[in-house]
This record gives sequence, C-alpha cells and structure tokens, in this order.
Amino acid sequence: MVFKGNLDIDPRGMIFESYNIEGISIEECRMIFLDWALETAKIDMTNDLMNLLKEYEYKHLSHPMTLVIKEGLKKAKNTGRRGGRSGRINQIK
Repeated sequence: MVFKGNLDIDPRGMIFESYNIEGISIEECRMIFLDWALETAKIDMTNDLMNLLKEYEYKHLSHPMTLVIKEGLKKAKNTGRRGGRSGRINQIK
C-alpha cells in the first residue's frame, strides 16, 4: 500500500494528491472526494472530515478541495440521518 500524507484516513493519498494538482477544478475535487468517501464507507464521516480540514485548510484555504470538504462536513452535520432499519423506524415515530 502506498501511503501519502500524514493521515491514515487517506491511505491512497487521494486527498493529499488533490492538493498537489495545479489548476484542479472543483468538479474534479468532487469526483476525488466521492471516490475517497466511497472507499472509506463510514456512516458518520464527521470526524474524518474535520481531521482533513485540520491537516489542509490552513495552507490551502481557497483550494477547491478545501471547499468540497467543507461542503461535505456541512452536509454530514445537517443530515442527522441513519440508514437501514433504524432510520426507517425513527421516521415512523
């Protein structure tokens, strides 16, 4: 396994590398982010997203990937959704 960057939540270095691609668009960042998120496959990614921001936001405040991570964090905090059977039961109540 190739390890790039300082975070074990990005083992293939997809997020890390996105910050090194000059001229990357927000659409490309969204595709990379989606690929990373699908690989992570967690129900609640809030902590991972906060860790990504801690690692990259300071040096890359206006980078498209930073904006994508912030969008993801905002959606993760706002959903309050649970999947599967427990999500359906809570909707019925």
